[in-house]
Amino acid sequence: MWRRIREIIIKEFRQTLREPRMRIFLFVPPMVQLIVFGYAVNLDVEDSRIAFLDQDRTPASRALAAEFEGSTYFRITAAPETPAEAQDLLDRGDVVAIVGVLPGFQRHIERGDTAPVQILIDGSNSNIAGVVSSYASRVVANFSRRQLPGRERALKMKIVAASGLDAPRAAPLPGIDARFRVWFNEDLRSRNYFVPGILVNIITIVTLMLTALAIVREKEIGTMEQLLVTPIRPIELMLGKTLPFALVGLVQITLVTTLSLVLFRVPLRGSVALLGLCAVLYLMTTLGSGLFISTVSDTQQQAMLGSFIFFTPAFMLSGFAFPIRNMPVGVQYLTYLNPVRYFMEIVRGLFLKGVGVEVLWPQMMAMAVFGTGIVAISALRFHKRLD
Repeated sequence: MWRRIREIIIKEFRQTLREPRMRIFLFVPPMVQLIVFGYAVNLDVEDSRIAFLDQDRTPASRALAAEFEGSTYFRITAAPETPAEAQDLLDRGDVVAIVGVLPGFQRHIERGDTAPVQILIDGSNSNIAGVVSSYASRVVANFSRRQLPGRERALKMKIVAASGLDAPRAAPLPGIDARFRVWFNEDLRSRNYFVPGILVNIITIVTLMLTALAIVREKEIGTMEQLLVTPIRPIELMLGKTLPFALVGLVQITLVTTLSLVLFRVPLRGSVALLGLCAVLYLMTTLGSGLFISTVSDTQQQAMLGSFIFFTPAFMLSGFAFPIRNMPVGVQYLTYLNPVRYFMEIVRGLFLKGVGVEVLWPQMMAMAVFGTGIVAISALRFHKRLD
């Protein structure tokens, strides 16, 4: 049995690797996808162009402008004189935000009152708008914290004047000192978030399509009938057709992981062995799905179309680019039927968080169940189709 399976595996490797186009398909598109997402797809917001509308023109307003200018997130490229000029800059897309200081800004600070600052943001791109809003709020909060001692002294003077107490006996004002620390992705680099997800997408599309096309190709060129008259049993033919692409998937995982570490400096804090084990569990799903697609397709075009029909919704509902918690409730429940979701969570957990089996076992169990079920259904249909 294993001798016949070995011969089929050797035949499949020879048939796949002897075609120049197939060799290119195996390695060039995955590397292009990795480079595109690693370099081009960048959601980090740095050096954003903003306009500073100073209607107070005091040392305090200039200090706030310096706070924004000193930040790595913003660059003041315009100083409009009127709100109409500021709106024109925003309409033409010359700036992503406008920071407006209203008249009486410094006077409010000296009195210990709340000094309003108006921030107008271009919301055409909701992601950039959210990040810019968060960064701008952080800059204003830092400026307010530096002004707090002066405001406390001004307010203490008010308390002293109203109560007749001596200044040294004035009670300190209560306050909250919030300090933030980001875990797992300390620099908030979107590359660290996207690159591990590319590994999932590459292994999915490559192993899915290769498995589906390999079997359909035998039907198109007429060699399937020749295989059926040999002593090879259906289970041996199925294993011989799927195991080579399992090895291809593992090689690509190794290659993409190495490039992620060396080229993009993405951290891998978890166990490499656990990543390999989870990849094997996930390959059961993709290979089984490719095998199923091959049983319902008569041509390679149909198999390719079926692969994209499976991959596209699985990719959209995997949490690769869109957080699952932000989806409608009904769609969130639907994602539990998506095996890509579980491997995506495992890969990001291993790369960014460094968690182990004690945390990832539910996802591993789900992949094992899905993989076993899909392979069993596909094997039964494959056996029936050959009979």
